[in-house]
Amino acid sequence: MATESTADAAHGAADIGACVNDAGSAIGMPQLCVDWMPNQIFWLVVTLVVIYFVLSRIALPRIGGVLAERKGTITNDLAAAEELKAKAVEAEKAYQDALARARTEAAKIVAEARAEIQKDLDAATARADAEIAAKAAESEKRIGEIRAGALDAVTEVAKDTAKELVAALGGKADARSVTAAVTARLKG
Repeated sequence: MATESTADAAHGAADIGACVNDAGSAIGMPQLCVDWMPNQIFWLVVTLVVIYFVLSRIALPRIGGVLAERKGTITNDLAAAEELKAKAVEAEKAYQDALARARTEAAKIVAEARAEIQKDLDAATARADAEIAAKAAESEKRIGEIRAGALDAVTEVAKDTAKELVAALGGKADARSVTAAVTARLKG
């Protein structure tokens, strides 16, 4: 048997060919050995077929599912963003409308307040004018009374002074002539 195994080893070494030396180690790069090319091509094809089936049956469907889910999520997010943008535009429009209504209402309130204040002011002015007119009329009446009283007092003083002067100068004057002279002098 030992002879057979040595013979088999020698026969196997002869089958390997030029790619292996007598010690059984490869000469140069084993991948480039022409004697091994069919074996390498066979395993390359087997490996590629296995990779193809793994990719086509397992990996690529999962990747496709992830891409489809991602596309759906992006589409939904874009739709939601458009919806939110439309809501924001509506909210801004509602805000602007409310602001315009508030400004109009404020202007109306200011106009009403001004009208009411002007009405109160006009009423107060009318009362003050009436009071002033009444006081002015009363003052005019008093002034008239004071003038009349002063004119009467001046006339009396003038009459008394004229009588005293005529008497001091040595003359005699009756009350009628003194009154006529004082009245004529007071008129101008």
